[in-house]
Amino acid sequence: MKKSIWEESVVLITGGGSGIGREFAVTLAKLGAKVIITDIHPETAANVAVECGGNAISSQLDVSDGKAVNELINNTFEKYGRLDFLFNNAGIGLSGEAFEVPVAEWDRIINTNLRGVINGVLAAYPLMINQGFGHIINTASLAGLGPAPLLSPYSMTKHAIVGLSISLRIEAVKYGVKVSVLCPGPIETPILDSKPATHTHWYPDTRRFLTNLVGPPYPVNLLVEKALRAIEQNKGIIVIPGRARLAWIIGRLSPSLIAKLNYKAVGIERDDRK
Repeated sequence: MKKSIWEESVVLITGGGSGIGREFAVTLAKLGAKVIITDIHPETAANVAVECGGNAISSQLDVSDGKAVNELINNTFEKYGRLDFLFNNAGIGLSGEAFEVPVAEWDRIINTNLRGVINGVLAAYPLMINQGFGHIINTASLAGLGPAPLLSPYSMTKHAIVGLSISLRIEAVKYGVKVSVLCPGPIETPILDSKPATHTHWYPDTRRFLTNLVGPPYPVNLLVEKALRAIEQNKGIIVIPGRARLAWIIGRLSPSLIAKLNYKAVGIERDDRK
C-alpha cells in the first residue's frame, strides 16, 4: 500500500489556533503528520495541539516578527531534521470604505497578512532548497484573484500573496521545492464575523456581503479535505469551492460582469449604512 505523503511528515502551520489553520492541524495529525501549531494566541494553539493528540505541539508566534518566525522555523528544522510542509495560513480580515480605514489598520493587515507570509517564505525556503524538497502553501483568498470592494486592504494583501506564490513556484522547481496558493471563497470561520480592531470607521456585514456575492459560506472541513487533495497533486492555484472557481473563471472572461455583481452587493451594504 502506497504511503501517504502526510504520514510522518513535518508540518508547520501558522494561524493554527482557529479556523482553516485549526482544521488543517487536526486533519493532518489524524493522517499521521507531525504538526507544529503556531498562533499569536498561545492558549488557542495549545488547545488545538491537545485536540490533535501526540502528533502535535504548539508555540506562540507573531508572524509579523521576522526574527521570531526565522527562529521558530530553524528550531523546528533542527529538532526534526527536516521540514516537509509550511502552511503560511495566519491572516486577519479588514473591511470598510478604503478612505475611512485608519492608516494603523492598513499597516496591521499588511504586517500580518503579507509580511507574515514573506517572513515564513524567507525562513523556510532556504532550508527546503538545502534539503532538496519541501512544499510551501500560502493561504490567500478568492479576494486575491479579483475585485473585493469594501475589503480593499484585505484584497490587496491577498493579491500580493498570489503574485508571490505563482512567481516563486516557477523559481522553486529547480530546487525541488513546491509552492501552492490556496484561494478559498467565503469559508465558515470566525473571520466572517470579526470586527475592526478600532471602531473608528464604518464596516459592512461581511458575512452578508460575501454571501450576496458568491453564496453561503463553505464548510471548513470540506475545504481542507479538498485542499489537501489538491496539494497532494501539486496544484499551483487552489480555488475552493466550485462556485468560487466558477466566479474566478467568469471574472477572467468577463471582468465587466463581475464588476456589475460587485456594484450591486456594495449598494446593498451602503444602503444599510443609511
